[in-house]
Amino acid sequence: MQEKDMVNDVLGSLKSSLTSYGTVIGECEDQNLRQALQQIRNECEHYHYQLFKVAEQKNYYKPAQKASDHQVQQLKSEFTHGAQGNWTTGVNTGRNTWNM
Repeated sequence: MQEKDMVNDVLGSLKSSLTSYGTVIGECEDQNLRQALQQIRNECEHYHYQLFKVAEQKNYYKPAQKASDHQVQQLKSEFTHGAQGNWTTGVNTGRNTWNM
């Protein structure tokens, strides 16, 4: 196996782990466990970024074109307004749901 393939495999695994951490942290009620998981996630995220930079320097990965300042502000606005949906309890299931 070539180095490029190994780097890409590790990056893929780290991305998957970060997604899982986000799900678990979002559903974790115990604050001590939540904080521990957040710390582990932050370290994983940091390692992922470092490995991404190495992959980029070795031309193993070519990132998408950088977004303009306008595009960044537009996305920030959309995500900020989208995240302010109404949080309610579902009538039939008793589960929490987002109403947008």
